[in-house]
Amino acid sequence: MKYDEINITVRFSEIDVYNVAWHGNYVNWMEMGRIALASRFGLDPFQLSEAGFMGPVISLEIKYLRPARYNDELTVRTSLRDTTTATLEFISEIVDASGTKLATGRTVHALTDNAGVLQYQLPPAIAERVASMRTWLESP
Repeated sequence: MKYDEINITVRFSEIDVYNVAWHGNYVNWMEMGRIALASRFGLDPFQLSEAGFMGPVISLEIKYLRPARYNDELTVRTSLRDTTTATLEFISEIVDASGTKLATGRTVHALTDNAGVLQYQLPPAIAERVASMRTWLESP
């Protein structure tokens, strides 16, 4: 399976007193990667809302492996894991310029309509977009 990738540079405002990237920034970086991938297939938050749905985060996991530091060039790799429910599960990996993994993570998003009613299966319009994303991610 392939990933969608975005590149970021650790900014001065993102480091903490220990001169490493503050742990909460990894959530932001994962979100940047997730939105970049999702928007390619009509699944970013605004596109979902226009289609009548929302995808609130119901689970977030991060495993910190190595610190990022000021001015490091990072790549956020994002993919989508198959699920059997009306959820979207994004897998993230943050690596430095040498390809060393700094963090891995995942977010799970439930699908609701815009009134907040939980969906038990993907509506056809959303299922088509998810299928397109999976096809792209599985292509060579």
